[in-house]
Amino acid sequence: MFCPFCRHPDSRVVDSRTSDDGLSIRRRRQCPECGRRFSTTETASLNIIKRSGVVEPFSREKIVAGVRKACQGRPVSDADLAMLAQKVEETIRQTGASQVDANDIGLAILPPLRDLDEIAYLRFASVYQGFDSLDDFESAIRTLRDEHERGIRHVAGSAGDDDIAPEER
Repeated sequence: MFCPFCRHPDSRVVDSRTSDDGLSIRRRRQCPECGRRFSTTETASLNIIKRSGVVEPFSREKIVAGVRKACQGRPVSDADLAMLAQKVEETIRQTGASQVDANDIGLAILPPLRDLDEIAYLRFASVYQGFDSLDDFESAIRTLRDEHERGIRHVAGSAGDDDIAPEER
């Protein structure tokens, strides 16, 4: 690390702190040559390999922008979108890879989006997965309904019938 003041090629770390989100480290450094102090921020790089082969840095903002289109007219807030983007980034970073295919980003978006809003999920999936016909939509809807039924049966199996609303029986 070059000193930004005298360009000496070395420095020593005086203090290190993890950022609030845990994704970066702030280091306070001191130059042994001039004695001046400066701060650096270190982050693990995460690059996305697009379908065209172009490599670009990961961007939460791009995830939010892409998902926002699917959420138009839905009761989804900017805070919800920010949380979704954070979940996607955490999922991708957990792989430990420094470069990830754009396709993997789309796959990582689908589960938290389904939990957030099923209509937005269907919209996003229809574009991302290239739905070509009504059959594709029907299949995706059928899968969502099957998951709901399994969830309701699970509730019915763990609770007495008095705890279940008539429309869920």
